Amino acid sequence: MADSTTQQHPLAGWDKPELDLSTADWRSSSEGRGDVEIAFVEGFIAMRNSGRPESPSLIFTPAEWGAFVHGAREGEFDLT
Repeated sequence: MADSTTQQHPLAGWDKPELDLSTADWRSSSEGRGDVEIAFVEGFIAMRNSGRPESPSLIFTPAEWGAFVHGAREGEFDLT
C-alpha cells in the first residue's frame, strides 16, 4: 500500500508540483511533542499532522508560508 504522504492530488488551479515526501526531514517545533511537523522540500514547505503522518500533507510556496508565519506571529489565529 502506497504511503499517502508521498502522493499529491492536484486540484483545479493547483500550481504546485507533486513532491516526493518519503525522504523528507520532518521537524517539530516542540521537540516531537507537537501536533504539526514541517519539512522543506524542493523549494516548498510541507506541513503534516504528526499524530497522523499517513494523512495528506499541506504544501505551501515560500510566499504562502511567509504570510502564514507572519499571521501567526501577529496573533491572527489565536482562538482565545
